[in-house]
Amino acid sequence: MTIERIHTSARMSKIVKHNGVAYLCGQVGTGDSVTAQTEECLRRVDALLSEAGSERSRLLQAIIWLSDMTDFAEMNAVWDAWVPAGFAPARACGEAKLARDVLKVEITVTAACD
Repeated sequence: MTIERIHTSARMSKIVKHNGVAYLCGQVGTGDSVTAQTEECLRRVDALLSEAGSERSRLLQAIIWLSDMTDFAEMNAVWDAWVPAGFAPARACGEAKLARDVLKVEITVTAACD
């Protein structure tokens, strides 16, 4: 069984593919609002999914970290518009101190791939 690592550095790979599954590293965005950061995170997820030979409808799992759970509804408004109807992945969402103080959301996904 081959493990393929894409965009690998000493610390991490942006994509790891194994046995028909793509594991994406956490994505963050810029902007002053949770909406702006979530939209950018998901644009980055789309790009990585495409590179891995996958797409939103093939999501298996998502893990979302918010720096403040009071932003849950704002993030969900963007998320709900992004996920194709009928293709919601298993998902967890929690609050955590993120890598930089300006970050409000980080999203990582796992998806079936070619």
